[in-house]
Amino acid sequence: MPPLRRIAILAFDDVQSLDVTGPVEVFSLAVRLAGARYETSLVAAGTGPVRTSSGLTLVPDRALADFSGPLDTLVVAGGWGVRDAARDPETVAWVRAAAARSRRVASVCTGAFLLARAGLLDGRRATTHWSSCARLAREHPAVEVVTDAIYVRDGNVYTSAGVSTGIDLALALVEEDLGRRVALDIARSLVVYIRRSGAQPQLSAGLAAASAGSAALGPLLEWMAEHLEGDLSVLQLAQRAFLSPRHFARVFKREVGVAPGAYVESLRLERAQALLATTDLSVEEVARQCGFGTVETMRRSFGRRLGATPGAYREPGALGAPAPGGPAVVPLRRSAA
Repeated sequence: MPPLRRIAILAFDDVQSLDVTGPVEVFSLAVRLAGARYETSLVAAGTGPVRTSSGLTLVPDRALADFSGPLDTLVVAGGWGVRDAARDPETVAWVRAAAARSRRVASVCTGAFLLARAGLLDGRRATTHWSSCARLAREHPAVEVVTDAIYVRDGNVYTSAGVSTGIDLALALVEEDLGRRVALDIARSLVVYIRRSGAQPQLSAGLAAASAGSAALGPLLEWMAEHLEGDLSVLQLAQRAFLSPRHFARVFKREVGVAPGAYVESLRLERAQALLATTDLSVEEVARQCGFGTVETMRRSFGRRLGATPGAYREPGALGAPAPGGPAVVPLRRSAA
């Protein structure tokens, strides 16, 4: 029989609801799909309802003062209310004490600020929501903030980026406990990509470009993402935009922030990573569907931009997995963002 793993998820008023429910769903599916013995409890300063930033109400299982004993995993959620939580001496003291009796400690989004206030990130590498990385570095100079990671592991302390990345982090924790196949089954059940931590920035190339691009380029950017297997050369894209190739390249670089070729390569890499990690398609078929043409072209792109091979995305633990017992960080190399 597998060991019982007690998990405590800390919430507070104005917590981000997905920071809590995302990891809870992952651990719950591990129980239902794989028979894991995860016992997950929501804890808060009191036993009364916790109002999330979206207006949902969560009812804690236990109050901080009543939750003691050894823990497998402590998860600290984030959200707008983290500032007040980090100013509460009782909450900070509880986090520090709970971490001392936990096998591993994790934060989602701005929950990293609570870990930092408790002194748990001093001398460590950590991340948080992309919009709060500068503030974390400014307010806690003893923390080495990693700005381009989905999640970071340093020793037994894990920190993840914004909101939905709590799911990525929880999947990584489940993979660490139960293996890649279980984590992949959960990811498929949730209809999310597994191993997003391996080589994607917090903002995907498409999202970053859509945010930066002009309204005039918006339809073209959407069309490009849907036709990766086709001819996305500057000449063809310029014709579609009714511009000369030279003028199109200048406008694209100004509006999106990168050259058309670099952007196309980033889109194809992201699609290839997802297909390799979540499907049984052959490497040749992935290269074809993503528009690389040949496996060798895709392999060169992976090596140049990601420092890995396509095959690594199908090897358990090949990306972002630390040596047993050793400290590690899950780095991200930005592509187009």
